[in-house]
Amino acid sequence: MSRSAPTFASLSLPPELLANLDSLGFSAMTAIQAQSLPLVLAGQDVIAQAKTGSGKTAAFGLGMLLQLNLTLFKVQGMVLCPTRELADQVAKELRRLGRHLPNLKILTLCGGTPLGPQAGSLEHGAHLVVGTPGRIQDHLHKGTLDLARLRMLVLDEADRMLDMGFAGEVDDVISFCPARRQTLLFSATYPEEIRQLSASVQRDAAVVTVEALHDAKHIEQQVYAVKDNGEKPALLKAILAHYQPASTVVFCNTKVDCQQLADALRADGYAALALHGDLEQRDRDLMLVRFANGSSPILVATDMAARGLDIKDLAAVVNYELPYDPEVYVHRIGRTGRAGKHGYAFSLVSPSQAKRQKGIEAYLDYSLPLSDAGQLNGQTAYTMAAGMATLCLAAGRKQKLRPGDVLGALTGDAGLPGSAVGKIDLYDFQTFVAVSADYAQQALARIEAKGIKGKPVKARLVD
Repeated sequence: MSRSAPTFASLSLPPELLANLDSLGFSAMTAIQAQSLPLVLAGQDVIAQAKTGSGKTAAFGLGMLLQLNLTLFKVQGMVLCPTRELADQVAKELRRLGRHLPNLKILTLCGGTPLGPQAGSLEHGAHLVVGTPGRIQDHLHKGTLDLARLRMLVLDEADRMLDMGFAGEVDDVISFCPARRQTLLFSATYPEEIRQLSASVQRDAAVVTVEALHDAKHIEQQVYAVKDNGEKPALLKAILAHYQPASTVVFCNTKVDCQQLADALRADGYAALALHGDLEQRDRDLMLVRFANGSSPILVATDMAARGLDIKDLAAVVNYELPYDPEVYVHRIGRTGRAGKHGYAFSLVSPSQAKRQKGIEAYLDYSLPLSDAGQLNGQTAYTMAAGMATLCLAAGRKQKLRPGDVLGALTGDAGLPGSAVGKIDLYDFQTFVAVSADYAQQALARIEAKGIKGKPVKARLVD
């Protein structure tokens, strides 16, 4: 193993934790983990600059888990996130990292769901909470969340929290935290506002910076020039037909453009979803689930809605419009080409966006390669159809449902092969299951007829 990629075994971690990391496929540390984790384990405050997908959750999560007193059902660690999507993602990763720990309890506290059930869960105690500033603030002021035993506070994607106007809420939440604590601040960028935040909430913080730009070997960037925006729909379809990516996120700058493009793609036979801030939280959750489980190969999204989106093996990113901020461009394309995989980043650029392109190239310190749309030779009738369908079950964690129960019901009496069942997303009161589109009706009929483990469960196919 090279010095640039030390293993987790090189750290003084408990054997059971190392065994769990090995079972998860974690061996060599990422750059942010190698640089920050020793500092975190030493109890030092850290401010770390790292992009999404760099492995930062494990960088703070392992340190947080190792500090826990599992016999004490009091909140000992808290992660603040800018969006519910990121909070859900972080909580799931912490559960994976800590699955070897007996009786570990992690709660997600975000808006979009009733306050009462969350307060009820807090009454029974928790070791870690992950949530958004506003909802955490609500619980603190109502007295349903007690941080007296907090040992570690993490601000994840702190730059986005400030951009979204959460500075006041963050300050208020921190005022409820014990003065003696370890504070970790993770941010994709390092503007003056982040320096000021660090100075106000951290003590002698160590600064860790991981190069934010992307390896050209893993992300193939291409620019296609258009005369005007009217040429973009046909060009987008030509790119999809030529490269036929298994999954694609198409970025628009406004909610209106996002919805209109998704509607137009669906009208032409493409399985496309829209993700933007005008959607209700439950609809946003459903869009993310359907895209992540392969029920829709195209997600048209705004940057704000897609923040925290973590899709493994994302094949391509399309900048339907270039962002105004070069750092946003880096965040967008960084969602593909992860973990050594190859990915594409296509940008459709009109003359009015030439200045933005130059700004991005100056930031990257290299020119973006210009491609010839005339060389695209995909089938003009090609559309991206979904290979999977999503089954929604009206039962979840609160009904003691487990992924194994769902899998058993579908592969047992229903007769579905294991390969026909994909991602299973378990929530408190509902469960989403990806099943092969060829078996979708068969799976639905089985659940409606026999339920799960002998108990009736309402089910529907999500359209």
